[in-house]
Amino acid sequence: MTHELTASRLASASSEGTANGGWWRDAVIYQVYVRSFADSDGDGVGDLRGVRERLPHLAWLGVDAVWLTPFYVSPQADGGYDVADYRAVDPLFGDLSDADDLVRAAHDLGLRVIVDVVPNHTSDRHPWFREALADPAARARYHFRPGRGAGGALPPNDWESVFGGPAWTRVADGQWYLHLFAPEQPDLNWDHPEVAEEFASVLRFWLDLGVDGFRVDVAHGMVKAAGLPDIGHGAQATLIGTQPLPFFDQDGVHEIHRSWRRLLDSYEGARIGVAEAWAPTSERLALYVRPDELHQAFNFRFLNCPWDAVAMRTVIDESLAATASVGAPTTWVLSNHDVVRHRTRYGSLARARAAALLMLALPGSAYVYQGEELGLPEVVDLPDAVRQDPAFLRSAGQEGLRDGCRIPLPWSGQEPPYGFGRGGTWLPQPTDWAGLSVAAQTGDPHSTLELYRAALELRRALPGLGSPDAGGLTWLPAPEGVLLFTRPGFACTLNSRPTPLELPSPGRPVLSSAPVETDGRTVLLPPESCTWWAL
Repeated sequence: MTHELTASRLASASSEGTANGGWWRDAVIYQVYVRSFADSDGDGVGDLRGVRERLPHLAWLGVDAVWLTPFYVSPQADGGYDVADYRAVDPLFGDLSDADDLVRAAHDLGLRVIVDVVPNHTSDRHPWFREALADPAARARYHFRPGRGAGGALPPNDWESVFGGPAWTRVADGQWYLHLFAPEQPDLNWDHPEVAEEFASVLRFWLDLGVDGFRVDVAHGMVKAAGLPDIGHGAQATLIGTQPLPFFDQDGVHEIHRSWRRLLDSYEGARIGVAEAWAPTSERLALYVRPDELHQAFNFRFLNCPWDAVAMRTVIDESLAATASVGAPTTWVLSNHDVVRHRTRYGSLARARAAALLMLALPGSAYVYQGEELGLPEVVDLPDAVRQDPAFLRSAGQEGLRDGCRIPLPWSGQEPPYGFGRGGTWLPQPTDWAGLSVAAQTGDPHSTLELYRAALELRRALPGLGSPDAGGLTWLPAPEGVLLFTRPGFACTLNSRPTPLELPSPGRPVLSSAPVETDGRTVLLPPESCTWWAL
């Protein structure tokens, strides 16, 4: 099964998407972690030219859009999420002409391009912060405060960095500045009008270059509670997304997103905003995708759901209900550059393949993280000496092991660097990945790569798949450990149990994560598998 993905497909998808309320409503969006996708110049680090050269793989895979992690000028204290210049490409990744070439090449293949924007914080090398350090009168764009205790020796409040340790660092003249992440990432003060003006200008710069939208990093974090009140206890990173916090999900962020929506709507071609937002409830998350705000928000509750049929159904129902209340599509995601790959998280490749088919059968938009279509596992045995996650060097924050999901991709060959580039890789690849490469899996009907390709082809071909506008999802009675739902002309079964199970056949099997036996009347569902059925 193949796709002929051209600019005409992009134009067709745009007109169809507009008719149905927007192309993004059922889009499959592929996340490219630029450092680890493909290296064109032999320095061991992925770059924009490498991405452009490998775009045909994504077109063949059948995705609708590509989301690129930051490639802006940066000291790389946090993998590019510490930006020193939002309008320039870091020489590590190429130059502005490479970005322009990539966008044009993607559009020629029928792929849209979404880029990261990082508005919660800058790099400590950003001109604004350098000015703030040199001149205390120029600090209003950030959160500088006097300390507490004798001589101001204690931080202004008890907030902790997501990466561990205090969320405050003291400068030479005794004041402290806020950084919810690494000290090299000072938080911006969005109460200052110049901050909003600057980011509106940054968005216009990239929209004028032709990008189709933005993934908004820490979209829940730009506004802090008035007075920066204490929280009262530690281990605050464990509270994110589970209960209210004075530095995340404050109501004031929504006015920022409304202003950005107005800006996006002023451009032709249905440009979108995607919120990376952590909120305590599905209902709070849905506020980010109200009709006058952003278009999508990542569904981290689905990503964090365990391998349990009851839990999965609960998350699916609550997610669909929350977004339906504001007329928005739900997004589904299993892996990204910040979490353990779902193959390892779920405990097996069989479960990972089944979860992928479940995700791609649900109404709404789906995100695929690079390498999950290859069935890549998390690399859990990296030596400490090679790790680069800033949280690894701190304590009491995130686990600091995000490098394991960021290993450069295997493209071809029998040994590292597996076609990634001629100069090795910035993080070491396992020596047993030859069978997981794109070349090794291409054409193998049993491979995970071909499973994803087939699933994305069927998702386009079957009207009951993907689109939230094609009709609702109906759950049917099923044995314990099994999910069974129908959509127009389509059914999906998930057997989460470790043993096979016989059921009445829901229809004609069209795709399964494991071989299915059926006589047309009954079906023997394989253990830990998902099957799609045409009705």
